[in-house]
Amino acid sequence: MFVLTIDQKDSRSGSDLIPMALESFARRGGTNLLLGPERTVGDELQLATADAATALDIALLATRTQQWSTGIGVGTVERPLPPSTRAGRGAAFINARTAVDRAKSDPTRVAIVGGAEASDAEALVRLLVDLRDRRTDKGWEVSDALAGGKTQQQAAGTLGITPAAVSLRAKAAGLRVEEQAIPALTRALTRADIAAS
Repeated sequence: MFVLTIDQKDSRSGSDLIPMALESFARRGGTNLLLGPERTVGDELQLATADAATALDIALLATRTQQWSTGIGVGTVERPLPPSTRAGRGAAFINARTAVDRAKSDPTRVAIVGGAEASDAEALVRLLVDLRDRRTDKGWEVSDALAGGKTQQQAAGTLGITPAAVSLRAKAAGLRVEEQAIPALTRALTRADIAAS
């Protein structure tokens, strides 16, 4: 099981982003979420999923804006699951708390706790987040335009640039590297979950 504890950075000096985040993460996780997302304490939210791909996807969504510290706790949870995320108990919840505290002091704003396999997954996820943090606004435009399986030709039409320009931006943004890394990272998180269970 994966429990994500996601804490808003610098919440005292900015507006409350939790309501919008709850909606965004719920929509992104869909039926793969077993609990949450739900505000837990102040400027923090929590959710749970048994699906590694969903955990990774939401963590990457949270780290994209650089407004959140994201902790992923891997491990067991007490069953039956409670109706509220706030009532959840078990190793994954404890690990998520430890992870979000570590994430707050890491440049990538993400941490994964739950044993040796989780530590390996953390190192790899941090590499991907670091790559994404270097992406320019134009790189993100291409990334968003290519989302959902669009071709470079279609993305070029959407953005009003040439297919060659799309290709250059995609390369500079590391989109192919990310595309290849996601399945490998999902497998690494799945192995961490199996080991922690």
